[in-house]
Amino acid sequence: MAARLRSLRKKYGWTIEALAQQTGLTKSYLSKVERGLSVPSIAVALKLAHAFKIDVEQLFSDATGERASYTVVRAGERTPIARSGKASKPAYEGIATQLSHKRLLPFMMYPPKDFATSEFKEHAGEELMFVHKGEVEVMLAGQSVRLGVGDSLYFDAQIPHRVRSAGAQQAQVLIVVHDAQAEAERD
Repeated sequence: MAARLRSLRKKYGWTIEALAQQTGLTKSYLSKVERGLSVPSIAVALKLAHAFKIDVEQLFSDATGERASYTVVRAGERTPIARSGKASKPAYEGIATQLSHKRLLPFMMYPPKDFATSEFKEHAGEELMFVHKGEVEVMLAGQSVRLGVGDSLYFDAQIPHRVRSAGAQQAQVLIVVHDAQAEAERD
């Protein structure tokens, strides 16, 4: 994503300061993302995509080909989006990043074991979490919700939320975000 972000920023003729003004993010943080020293959350990726008026998956791919009506993504073909290399940091993999103009943004998340490394996130739209493997604890609106394999949680994503692996096994969570802001801009 680092090279793609830098490329888009230059394409728009923006300085890092201009991009910071467009997104509400700090110049130092954006610089770290561009240098690959920091990995943006889904909420930050959405802010960047909105600033560039592109679909979020275009931040992770140079492909701008034809608009397909469907895409198949095999388990080993997911697009790494945020992988810090540290077990304590959340990791995300994009699903269907090859398909543009989606109203739903699907991701696989591998949450950290500790809330201390999982900041509260909030963004426009709605979110669905489905636990594929392991157990998770979700902090949402001042409450703790524990989910096991096969459990799901659907909520307004503007409510601050964070998630952690709660069991002995590293959890895998399918997250589907409805990008309300992008949908409103298209309509």
